[in-house]
Amino acid sequence: MKRRNFLKNSRAATAGLISTTLLGSCKEEKAVPVLKNENAEVVRPIVICTWNFLNASAKAWEVLQAGGTSLDAVEQGVMVEEDDRNNQTVGTGGRPDRDGNVTLDACIMDKDGNCGAVLAMQNIANPISVARKVMEDTPHVMLAGKGAEQFAYEKGFPKADLLTEKSKQEWLEWKKTSEYKPIINIENHDTIGILAIDKNGDISGGCTTSGMAYKMAGRVGDSPIIGAGLFVDNEIGGATATGVGEEVVRTVGSFLIVELMRQGKTPQEACEEGVKRIMAKNEGRDDFQIGFIAINKNGEIGGYCIQPGFSYRTYSEEGHRNNPSKSFLS
Repeated sequence: MKRRNFLKNSRAATAGLISTTLLGSCKEEKAVPVLKNENAEVVRPIVICTWNFLNASAKAWEVLQAGGTSLDAVEQGVMVEEDDRNNQTVGTGGRPDRDGNVTLDACIMDKDGNCGAVLAMQNIANPISVARKVMEDTPHVMLAGKGAEQFAYEKGFPKADLLTEKSKQEWLEWKKTSEYKPIINIENHDTIGILAIDKNGDISGGCTTSGMAYKMAGRVGDSPIIGAGLFVDNEIGGATATGVGEEVVRTVGSFLIVELMRQGKTPQEACEEGVKRIMAKNEGRDDFQIGFIAINKNGEIGGYCIQPGFSYRTYSEEGHRNNPSKSFLS
């Protein structure tokens, strides 16, 4: 018997055995997600983003107010910062790697769990939009480097010079010492993550960055990694992160926070636990920053960080607010 037929027949036999001996004797019950505060007032639409990105959150809110989807809102919101040449942490004007190349990372996730990401992409100004194209127009989740760049050209994105004169001169000055010491709340202020709930109650999220300044060529942090820098579950809520991405990756931070909310924690409690998990793995360290934000299906929010100085902005019918985050080290 040929190997292929043998495997095929074996799988069929195994499936039949399972169905008759196991599935027939036990009834599968779907777990029902529980929100801790079931009596909380439902807030929607609503936007929440890392840091005090007033213009980004205002744009996302504008989309929601016009009846747009949460997916459109998060994309257009982060594009505002990607296009801001004065923002040296994302998009055009982002600080380069130690070789002088600006490489961009981004991911996006919709209400149905669809997601797309681009990693270490050069010469394209809006990686969040390329990530959406990856999600919608390919069978893949991630495209990296030259492959991501070529895909963007095929989708009509123009080639762009991402290194502004300001970022170039700062890089040349850095090269005199080539000393890599990320500055808390400055160099690590390297990400904008947005979560939004639209009028239909659907949740989406987006995250974009130019990464840490003067990183090693090819370095990718948590921002474009689904589950680390961003995760959305439309039954539960969403979370996104900023700061030293390596530490977020090690705990699959955003996924962890959503799962903690699934278990009944509030967004605030979940963010605090996410930071505590990281600090437990870095006992004795206090030289880096991580910030998490989260939102649940009711529109309740939370945020928590390691070092004082992180904040997150919200926009809803209750107003447009910058929220200083509570911190592990205060």
